[in-house]
Amino acid sequence: MLLIDKYAYMNRWQHIHPIEKIVLAFFLLLFSLTVKDTLVSLITFIVMSAFTILGAKIPFKYYFKLLLVPGFFLLSSMMTILISFTSNTILIPSSLWTTEFLGLHIFITKHSVETATQLFFTVLSSISCLYFLTLTTPVHDIMHVLRKLKVPALLIELTEITYRFIFVFLETSLKMHQAQNARLGYLTVKQSIHSLGLLVSSLFIHVFQRSKELIIAMNSRCYMEDIKLLEDDYSFSQRNWLGIVVISISIVAVYIQFGGSLNG
Repeated sequence: MLLIDKYAYMNRWQHIHPIEKIVLAFFLLLFSLTVKDTLVSLITFIVMSAFTILGAKIPFKYYFKLLLVPGFFLLSSMMTILISFTSNTILIPSSLWTTEFLGLHIFITKHSVETATQLFFTVLSSISCLYFLTLTTPVHDIMHVLRKLKVPALLIELTEITYRFIFVFLETSLKMHQAQNARLGYLTVKQSIHSLGLLVSSLFIHVFQRSKELIIAMNSRCYMEDIKLLEDDYSFSQRNWLGIVVISISIVAVYIQFGGSLNG
């Protein structure tokens, strides 16, 4: 079991109704993406991170490691926005920094800094909302909420099967990697590349075989195009709903009062 899945079942807020957590996470996520305000995104990130670490008691080190996972893609996106280059000096606007390399003029403008900063905090706030939901709410609870929202059963079924096969991939690849490593398959760079190629090719064969076995098992249990799971007994909390309303109104009020103060 992945740690992210383990914490979803064993966190401090596991007994809170999943609808309450989904409403809070998705409201802040959608509002942050809609307004694209640096201050709102920063507050959203702080609030959701505090709920995840202090409220749900998710270890800070693990949460920080999860934040580093999309860090490479975020930084690469920021660099493409931040840095511009041209061969025509006439096209260079007023810049904060400029240099020349191999006949190209590389420069950074105030607008690009503002855009990159806005992107950084918007993405960070969105990630914190999604991590809050995934680290505090089991997947089958989210699927039950989607069923209540009348999401097409086919989409829910595909999501559940895809989630299941994440663990099949990980389990199979781990066993194969351990077997190769025990035979010194990663002793040199050349051997590592060769072993990795064998692992990938064999992995897909094993997973396809497991998928056929899954279909046979489901059909033998009278599968009727709908996966039935037991639903946990949750109850709504007036205090939680009051907290969600207060947080939502506060975020909107901050945007109305100070919106754009950090953007320009």
